[in-house]
Amino acid sequence: MLPPIPTGWQTALTSAIAQPSFATLQTFLDDERKKQHTVFPPEPDVYSALELTPLKDVRALILGQDPYHGVGQAHGLSFSVRETIAPPRSLVNIFKELNTDVGATIPDNGFLAPWARQGVLMLNTVLTVREHEPNSHAGRGWEPFTDEVIRAVNALPDKVVFVLWGAAAQKKRSLVDEHKHAVVVGAHPSPFSAKLGFFGSRPFSRVNAALAAAHRGQIDWQLPNLK
Repeated sequence: MLPPIPTGWQTALTSAIAQPSFATLQTFLDDERKKQHTVFPPEPDVYSALELTPLKDVRALILGQDPYHGVGQAHGLSFSVRETIAPPRSLVNIFKELNTDVGATIPDNGFLAPWARQGVLMLNTVLTVREHEPNSHAGRGWEPFTDEVIRAVNALPDKVVFVLWGAAAQKKRSLVDEHKHAVVVGAHPSPFSAKLGFFGSRPFSRVNAALAAAHRGQIDWQLPNLK
């Protein structure tokens, strides 16, 4: 079974969890584990993004696709890995752009929870994956749920900056009211596309410029070293 929806999101997601697609998703995930498939992230971490960034605190949303599928990597935040895990290549590219864009020192880890605690919702469109099988849980019921998460953020009264890297994320652009919110788009940071429009796109300074213009402060993108 999935853990309860974090308190700061329960009201906004009531209709999402009442949908037949959500019940179908729960059954699918139960079957995956009964069949002895390893599913990432572990159940307690599935809603980590919502837990660390309550709806009322969201200032930016960085949208990923599905969790990392390697052992020990995924912990519920898009693009982030646990403290002791080496950053995957997409995250290495994010850090390179972060350094170029705002001068942040590249950290010795890939743990992005400090961003989440500042109001950056690190959301994936699909929140679980089978070990070593990317996109294996796509189309199983997560997308209607995470669409509702995006709609809930879109309904907030204050400006939010939506960061959409790559074609999959940019398909969700229609869920955002761009008269009220800001959207930062760019190529995906994966090794296959980073040189085709991610490097040099300056997403981090663009987020902060939009937040500052809306008098919502800025994100401190510098991540601490953990060793």
